[in-house]
Amino acid sequence: MKTLMLGNEAVARGLYEAGCSFVSSYPGTPSTEVTEAAAKYPEIYAEWAPNEKVAMESAFGAALAGHRSFCGMKHVGLNVAADPLFTISYTGVNAGMVIVVADDAGMHSSQNEQDSRHYAKASKIPMLEPADSAEALAFAKLGYELSERFDTPVLLKMCTRVSHSQSVVETSDRVDPPAKPYEKNGPKYIMMPGNAKRRHPVVEQRTADLIAWAETAEINRMEDGSDHKIGIITGSTSYQYVKEVCGDRFPVLKLGMVWPLPEKKIRDFAATVDHLLVVEELDGFIEEHCRNLGLALSGKDYFSCIDELSQNIVAEKLGLPVPAGTALDEPIPPRPPVMCAGCPHRGLFYTLKKNKLTVMGDIGCYTLGAVAPLAAMDATICMGASISGLHGFLKSGGDSKNTVAVIGDSTFMHSGMTGLVNVAYNESNATVIILDNSITGMTGHQQNPTTGYNLKGDPATKIDLETLCHAIGIRRVRVVDPYNLAECNQAVQEELAADEPSVIISRRPCALLKTVKHGKPLFVEEDKCKECGMCMKIGCPAISMIGGKAKIDNTLCTGCGVCRQLCKFDALQLPKED
Repeated sequence: MKTLMLGNEAVARGLYEAGCSFVSSYPGTPSTEVTEAAAKYPEIYAEWAPNEKVAMESAFGAALAGHRSFCGMKHVGLNVAADPLFTISYTGVNAGMVIVVADDAGMHSSQNEQDSRHYAKASKIPMLEPADSAEALAFAKLGYELSERFDTPVLLKMCTRVSHSQSVVETSDRVDPPAKPYEKNGPKYIMMPGNAKRRHPVVEQRTADLIAWAETAEINRMEDGSDHKIGIITGSTSYQYVKEVCGDRFPVLKLGMVWPLPEKKIRDFAATVDHLLVVEELDGFIEEHCRNLGLALSGKDYFSCIDELSQNIVAEKLGLPVPAGTALDEPIPPRPPVMCAGCPHRGLFYTLKKNKLTVMGDIGCYTLGAVAPLAAMDATICMGASISGLHGFLKSGGDSKNTVAVIGDSTFMHSGMTGLVNVAYNESNATVIILDNSITGMTGHQQNPTTGYNLKGDPATKIDLETLCHAIGIRRVRVVDPYNLAECNQAVQEELAADEPSVIISRRPCALLKTVKHGKPLFVEEDKCKECGMCMKIGCPAISMIGGKAKIDNTLCTGCGVCRQLCKFDALQLPKED
């Protein structure tokens, strides 16, 4: 049956059709929907793991037990999972194991623009890279074939444009391969130095075998063109841009396996054209390989290693006509990202800004606390770095009476716990604020170990944050309601004044959760409004100033009441009860 599918949905369909039975992932845009879609198939056990390292290790365990497995993550998540990644390259697998990593060229929702192809090369693990949804499905299935044929995990590299675009796929029935029996094999799976030393030559031979496979693989295909002055090597979304711009004008070598790369096929293709051009996003990965083969070519001297490519960029660099854009009659006003109306993080960040604190931030919706007018964050690096960074900051002369760390409940479970252990064990007088909004909000409301529900929405063990913090060694733990500004201010000031580590849990569910019941929208009594602008200091999108007076958009206001606590003139009012 033919149907339209998102690239991520197509990967999940490929997992299903290939007989995958175990999925463990950590949500991260643009990879999240693969696991969410896979969870809809009853034949697949699917879970959210606390972090990507745990997900990869769990998927390896399932493959070791003899069942095809999968784990998915975004590009920065692969950093977290790099430790097991490099070693399971040595051990190989029993049943097939596929790993999706989704890159984010253009940084639509990421803190960097790293190119995951380098991980494939460094770990000596094959990587497939689809260019549309049909290939996403097919390559997921091919990944299991290669995994079991060459005794290796297989990386499947997605990107934002392939993950989140739709194209036609043709589905087929699920094939359930028989489980592979588990047999003890210490020399293969126990990676102590003596065994690892003997496994390394196996990996190198596997790479040579994969190169030989890549030379004739159908996924690395030559497409002829009418003009052989230029020959283009490309893949993924760059291939789509090239074909849209050039059609069949220039010959194209479309690469579906981006590591290991073929050698003879590339040389043979180069011999058919006058000039070789590599079109790829981010780093010159394919270009470097071609140069190592001794080929003269162009690549990053035309196409930047920064940001996404586009049809117009490709056309411009190839000297082809670029369609004229159509300007709007009026410019669209900028719309910077902002925390939602009623967001429970807003009151807490207002408190931090009011107290002029240094704030070590983390990854989540609350990263928007860095945006004006709150501007209440000093650093954001990666998942879990807020607590570890605060510890180092304080141990190196930072002011413990003026500095805090903020981290979300899901991020705390992901990689914040060990930072808090370090605070307790090595005794820095740190104040850590856990922003518990009862969900993993940034990636679209996924469950996590603190919510009490699993990926499928079934009741699950709920981690008690207060008890956990006490068990780690933090004696001072308190919970505040972020809608109560006075309570937040008192808690922050008291914990900063304490002479020992402390944790403040700012607890209120995300305003966008379906289970959250909102109050009625507030309204402004204009005769009481003194045009002071205090209500604007919290940056709520439901509040604006029109004609000098505060206005509340009742389609956005959730009735949280935080703004009322800032108005000294009682101009912001709750509607009267019916």
